[in-house]
Amino acid sequence: MRPVAEHAAAVAALLAPMPAETVPLAAARGRVLADDLVSPHALPPFANSAMDGYAVRSADLAGAPAELPVAADIPAGRTDGPPLAPGTAHRIMTGAAMPDGADAVVQVEWTDAGTEQVRVDRAVGAGQNVRGAGEDVTPGQVVLTAGTLLGPAQIGLAAAVGAGTLAVRRRPRVLVLSTGSELVAPGEPLRHGQIHESNGPMLTAAVDDAGARGELLRFVPDDVEQFTRTLDEALAARSDDPVDLVLTSGGVSAGAYEVVKDAFSGRGVTFSKVAMQPGMPQGVGHHRGPAGDVAVVTLPGNPVSSLVSFEVFVRPVLRRVLGHPQPERPRVRARVAEALTSPAGRRQFRRGRIDAVAGTVAPVGAAGSHLLAALAHADCLFVVDEDVTRVEAGESVEVWLLDG
Repeated sequence: MRPVAEHAAAVAALLAPMPAETVPLAAARGRVLADDLVSPHALPPFANSAMDGYAVRSADLAGAPAELPVAADIPAGRTDGPPLAPGTAHRIMTGAAMPDGADAVVQVEWTDAGTEQVRVDRAVGAGQNVRGAGEDVTPGQVVLTAGTLLGPAQIGLAAAVGAGTLAVRRRPRVLVLSTGSELVAPGEPLRHGQIHESNGPMLTAAVDDAGARGELLRFVPDDVEQFTRTLDEALAARSDDPVDLVLTSGGVSAGAYEVVKDAFSGRGVTFSKVAMQPGMPQGVGHHRGPAGDVAVVTLPGNPVSSLVSFEVFVRPVLRRVLGHPQPERPRVRARVAEALTSPAGRRQFRRGRIDAVAGTVAPVGAAGSHLLAALAHADCLFVVDEDVTRVEAGESVEVWLLDG
């Protein structure tokens, strides 16, 4: 059987890093920055008040309490603030620019809040309650590096330094296609021998969660001609925004109706048995159709096998081509809470729940590749290596955190 690492390398070779595109700031959340973002100016761009209160010369309050005439009001946003004359105060609001001549702000709580004459009860030191220009960011500073995932804080920083648009990695477009004559759309009634199609919605959600653009193509029955026609028509219809990867599930094993395997074998896709559980039957390569070549990854049809295979082979590749500096799931080590067995010669990926405080991981459900409910209630996968057939309670294993 093909080693897991060898198959992972074959999948990784399918896609090159995505090119950059420029998007409005409002559309950048969840994207990956393609270029370093450099601030053109300081942040704050000017010295400003950190409090509602009074801008003063600290030397004028050396003998506090003291009374000072209020010479001006400076609300936030005022651009023509007059300089502060010695022996006077300016009433000032939080965020307003400090007037020339002032070196401190007395917070309003230390005063009688006067508007023409103010009594100040305490002295202040130079620089007190003042935010200095460039205190947060200096001009020319790299504030966000390429590869940064843009969340709310990063969007806020980009806006603060004046970036109306950002260069981000283009999201790879992934066409998801499931096969199986037994499949029925969710929401439709089932007849005997039928099941609701779950792999397509699940894998499309996984693609989106990885940061790519998943598009679900309606599943097709076990018919090679219909499968090929459906795929070629879908790829041709998207020629203006080409598909980067076709992701299929089902039809890749050794049975009599393996439509994906029959359609792609000998036509640019290599099928292998990979030394893992779940997820042994896999395929990787290119589909050479009328619309041109497109990368293909074929996953097994059992839902747990399909999603675990996505986690092992596809997700890290999508994140790598998006520019993530750490494309893999966070990995830690933990002690298994109970003894378990694993098949010889196959790397086992078990569903689990981790107790970070105790440093333990407990299996969720059995190892069966059809037990989707167990996967839905797991927060991690833990790995049993190929050369290990039994893990005793308390032994350490590698754990992939699915929430990271």
